[in-house]
Amino acid sequence: MSDYYSIPRKADWNYGGARWKLSRSKIALFQECPRCFYLDNKLGLKRPPGYPFNLNTAVDTLLKTEFDLHRVNGEQHPLQKQYGLKARPVAHELLDVWRANFEGVQYLHESTGLLVSGAIDDLWIDENGQYIVVDYKATAKSEPVTELNDDWHQGYKRQMEVYQWLLRHQGLPVSDTGYFVYCTGRPDAKAFDAKIEFDVHLIPYTGSDAWVEGILNKIKKTLDAKKIPVAGKGCDYCAYRHAIHDLEA
Repeated sequence: MSDYYSIPRKADWNYGGARWKLSRSKIALFQECPRCFYLDNKLGLKRPPGYPFNLNTAVDTLLKTEFDLHRVNGEQHPLQKQYGLKARPVAHELLDVWRANFEGVQYLHESTGLLVSGAIDDLWIDENGQYIVVDYKATAKSEPVTELNDDWHQGYKRQMEVYQWLLRHQGLPVSDTGYFVYCTGRPDAKAFDAKIEFDVHLIPYTGSDAWVEGILNKIKKTLDAKKIPVAGKGCDYCAYRHAIHDLEA
């Protein structure tokens, strides 16, 4: 069995345990399927993991290294200049913590007692002193990604809004507009030459975190309930469990 997947998970990592936190990804899971969320966080029955996107991780690391070079010098990155954005990477003293997986930006939500967390990719600051949440994305398509109009992009937008909500609760003045640094790998190059070339675009997104408080209250109510909630509409995992149960009946 994988070291990263044990059934059931140890109690410390479940709701009520000393190590449990409500991560940004867990909020997204609740929005997708309350039943899968409950099985995961209350009973320790996590969904089977997918394959890791190591290429995406490598791109994230390279982007962070590149932006950090300009952060140290207090100057703009060429991509910011290209798009006429009057902002620069900011050297906040907690940035390394806020970027770290399993740490990230954390806030104890008083009314529910939920410790909410999320690891950001980058943080910029504009000429007015407002902080800008930045998220890195990487994919490979025949055409570069220049806008976020697909249905599955809604998850990216909610992700950014959670980060904005968390940073506002750190006392930072956070802009409603964040940016996605979207890298699209080119599959049509004439030769591989041991490298992949990317089209890089800066995609703005202006959103609102007004929904976060409401979803936290729903999550708290679900976690405290003794009854397993209904499955989310179109959840493949729950459909599979249901089909297996019918076959075994």
